[in-house]
Amino acid sequence: MNRTTLSLIAGVTALAAVTGFAAVSSPDAKATDGAAEAAAHLPVERTSLVCPSPSSSDLAETTYTSFTPVTKGTEKEGGAELQAATEQKQDESKSEDDSEDDKDAKSEKPVLEPEEPGKPVTGETTGGESPALLGTAEGRFAPGWTVQETTTVTAGTGRGMHGVTCTAPDTEFWFPGASTDADRTDYVHLTNPDDSAAVVDIELYGKDGALETTVGEGITVQPHSAEPVLLSTLTDEKQTDVTVHVVVRSGRVGAAVQALDAKLGGDWLSASADPSGSLVLPGIPKDATAVRLVAFTSGDADVDLKVRLASPSGLITPAGHDTLHVKGGMTAAVDLEDITRGEAGSLVLTAADDSVPVVAAVRVLRGKGDNQESAFIPAARPVGTRATSVDNTAKGTTLSVTAPGGTAKIKVTASAGTEGGTETSKTYTIKSGTTQDIEAPAPAGSKGTYALTVEPQSDTPVHASRTLTTTKNGVPFFTVQLLPDDRGMVSVPQSNEDLSILQN
Repeated sequence: MNRTTLSLIAGVTALAAVTGFAAVSSPDAKATDGAAEAAAHLPVERTSLVCPSPSSSDLAETTYTSFTPVTKGTEKEGGAELQAATEQKQDESKSEDDSEDDKDAKSEKPVLEPEEPGKPVTGETTGGESPALLGTAEGRFAPGWTVQETTTVTAGTGRGMHGVTCTAPDTEFWFPGASTDADRTDYVHLTNPDDSAAVVDIELYGKDGALETTVGEGITVQPHSAEPVLLSTLTDEKQTDVTVHVVVRSGRVGAAVQALDAKLGGDWLSASADPSGSLVLPGIPKDATAVRLVAFTSGDADVDLKVRLASPSGLITPAGHDTLHVKGGMTAAVDLEDITRGEAGSLVLTAADDSVPVVAAVRVLRGKGDNQESAFIPAARPVGTRATSVDNTAKGTTLSVTAPGGTAKIKVTASAGTEGGTETSKTYTIKSGTTQDIEAPAPAGSKGTYALTVEPQSDTPVHASRTLTTTKNGVPFFTVQLLPDDRGMVSVPQSNEDLSILQN
């Protein structure tokens, strides 16, 4: 079942309650005039995000960057803030009188509190044990609200740049590419933004099927709090490639895997797109020195995945790696080595039987010898109406876009910077079957970091990712984030029937 679809249905229902009407006819029902009413495309009015606890290292330095694109049709009022989960939990445990008395004595301010749409804002934390963050945006700040968490750790296990886009809570997640290997320390971070406890199951699948776990069922995540779960505490089996399946029995959570390697650095592994017979993994860096593909199918049936690389010149089949056989219920992996050969590239995976759904991710290495660093790229959802990335700079940012199914046009807009500058836009054409590393526009006179929004100008689906790079002590730090639809708009069915009386 597509849990994201259920979340969208819930969002539509809530918005319909606000507007006072919704369509209730069956799909084959006919309007009285014989024509179906078009759905209204309206800005969302409220959204929430969760950011996992960034790092336990005392050397960690974390930046949070928030941005809301300017969206037509929004209300004039609204606001957004990002607060520590532990702080919210403490506040809500107080009595009403205590809360009133302590308003002025509150020791912690929100990590982020945006001032206006169209301009990014940043906040910082240093040192280990920083808490997970919970965020809420309303009114004009809600449509497309995007928050990036970027951490640098200069030494120790998992040293490198760890980047993750803070996500909306949901009820199911797939993470191919995790590990219980001796050199890896992988955590599943579970964050509950709601007023009631969430109950979560964590399932692990290795090369021979489901791993025997001891405490992976019925994990309770308290309201307004976070729970990091170390994978090695769930099973005694040591495996290089593991698929993690997070299922929420009650409530909802945000989930992400923090993968820390003793030798190869570390990064966040975000959830793969929903299981499908066709997957796109966009934006493998052109200087990648090693690429490892991990795939999983949850059914009983085996499937052969056709592996192709969308290069700058078109779709090609990598020599010796044209297919990957995935057994039902088992995790499969293959080393694709330096598949990009110095050019931009994205993986396009197609199941021989598209009725067998698959999830997938790649681990990418840059650098050589002791100066290697790792990052992850899971299968991506299409950009959709609009996608947003934040924490970009004129140097050290690569925007990668692929159009595997046909030629597409996109509009890329650079916002004003955190310290000034003027918004600017540019349009690009992405040829069919290619991946292009775009020289994205930068705001004129910009200082600080800025946001990039990608808006398709044609009906052809595109997939995109953003890579941040820097160098520390000779090690090429980097992190890659996907650019799925930013959930700024929602379709609300129109109806000639006013259902406002049903709200009671």
